[in-house]
Amino acid sequence: MKDSKEYSNFDRKENLKIASKVVHGALGVDPATGSISFPIYQSATYKHSSIEKRDPYNYSRCINPTREELEKTMTILEEGTRAFAVSSGMAAITLVFSLLRPGDHLIMSDDIYGGTFREVNEVLEVNGISHDSIDLSDLDLLKKTIKKNTKMIFIETPTNPMMKVADIEKISKIGHEIGALVVVDNTFLTPYFQRPLTHGADIVVHSGTKYLAGHNDVVAGIVVVKDSQIGEKLEIQMYIYGAGLGPMDSWIMLRGIKTLALRMDKHAENAMKVANWMRKQPKIEKVYYVGFEDHKDYEVTKKQTTGFGGMISFKVDSTKTVNNILSRLKLILFAESLGGVESLITHPVSRTHTEILEETREALGITDTLLRLSVGIEDADDIIADLDQAING
Repeated sequence: MKDSKEYSNFDRKENLKIASKVVHGALGVDPATGSISFPIYQSATYKHSSIEKRDPYNYSRCINPTREELEKTMTILEEGTRAFAVSSGMAAITLVFSLLRPGDHLIMSDDIYGGTFREVNEVLEVNGISHDSIDLSDLDLLKKTIKKNTKMIFIETPTNPMMKVADIEKISKIGHEIGALVVVDNTFLTPYFQRPLTHGADIVVHSGTKYLAGHNDVVAGIVVVKDSQIGEKLEIQMYIYGAGLGPMDSWIMLRGIKTLALRMDKHAENAMKVANWMRKQPKIEKVYYVGFEDHKDYEVTKKQTTGFGGMISFKVDSTKTVNNILSRLKLILFAESLGGVESLITHPVSRTHTEILEETREALGITDTLLRLSVGIEDADDIIADLDQAING
């Protein structure tokens, strides 16, 4: 990968606000042609100029100009030193977990995406890497859980789907005192609302499929690191895994990121309206939303973020109400994933969190009456009207 100094606009863009950074990216304009839309370099390999010179581009499994522009853009947005664009969010998490070795110990959020839970249990544990899943909003519990061989703390904040919030700065301080890497899954808030590296984290991961791309039309993952030496380790692993994102998907990601600021503001605005409406509904027993002032970690959220995002989970009074909602909704779509312009709803117990043991789900509150809503950018009144007719109709 090229050194950032070769990106003529890189330093200049550090002074821009993030709403401008998302639009203009790293290079932004193709230096070869002046194309405003960064080109899709749909090539597997590149001609060498001579045997004596090592050219910057050789083989697209290792480096591709379109993917490189996406990676540099994410480096700017997350304020890191290096980024990697890979084939999915799980590929991003797998890449990060490649830093662990047999005998290492991992601490991670207890309420976590089912795919991450599956990898830890079916891959890491099998390969001699132990773990503890705990409530990372409890710092005393974190300190008690640390072992001599703890090498990584993996945080989701907010968590999926119970919307717990962890203090990135305090956890990073605790992790660094024992020489552990601190990793934050920033999928729900994106760098527009939260930049974990600036609060002490070492690595940020994203399911780029979600808010970054934003249109439910691509599957991708992102890893951003603060330490260039960690980046060098991950670069080797990415070459080995062959997980680099293809040029077409990289271009779709770049196009989606251009509207990230506009979309995230609208997602958050709509979510606040929807969440407040939900609290008034007799058939909705509890609403989980980090923007509520009575959320137990509201002050932590205010300290480390600039917005609340578009994710809401809520519990209803019965499985009958769950079935009514999922069968009656017209505007809101019953589908997995999140973060797109369309509002999506899912049932974690039967869809996204099936890998988690039933007793664990129950303890976390992930019951058969819990639904997770990704609030889209439609008119908020239309979203509410659709929920109203599905719940109360």
